[in-house]
Amino acid sequence: MSIRVVVAGDHQLVLEAFAETLNGVDGLEVVGLATSCDAVLPAVERHRPTVLLLGESTMAGKALRTATDVRSHHPRCGVALMVGAATPSVVDRAVAAGALGVVPKNARLPQLVTTLMGVAGGCLTVDPSLLRPVAVGETTLSVREVDVLRLTAGGATVKEIAGELYLAAGTVRNLTSAAIKKLGGRNRFDAARIAGEHGLL
Repeated sequence: MSIRVVVAGDHQLVLEAFAETLNGVDGLEVVGLATSCDAVLPAVERHRPTVLLLGESTMAGKALRTATDVRSHHPRCGVALMVGAATPSVVDRAVAAGALGVVPKNARLPQLVTTLMGVAGGCLTVDPSLLRPVAVGETTLSVREVDVLRLTAGGATVKEIAGELYLAAGTVRNLTSAAIKKLGGRNRFDAARIAGEHGLL
């Protein structure tokens, strides 16, 4: 099955060009376009895409809030953010908003396609050099470990975390075990508490 994509941006002509280009890639199908803040959620609701490709400058700077809204209302839809400049701080904000992919606007088509496919598979698809590990003393937690601990702190089960992050339950357990070991927690809830006390969640 093709990966269904809704593209959101500021200019209809640019979006139509994107759609034509992406529709020429095997495995991708652009099923909808949105050029305003109010149009994004209805487009996702109507077309049920696998991925929303969202321009950073879309809707007068409301892209991050829109990403969060989409992930909240349609958790099965992955969000990829297209940004002017991909920096660690931009990636941090995008991931915090729920985006799984970040791609700079000067990227070549293969990088964009790789990002869309990664996001469709539920994988965090970002240049590794832009992911800043979170430090606790001499210890570092990966972005995914922080995600797992944050959901754990909210009382989510391993199965619920796996569903929310689009990961296998075994992967969630491995991430949890790694975080427990790094933080010196007694169990996953204790590790989440320790992370919370250090302001990591």
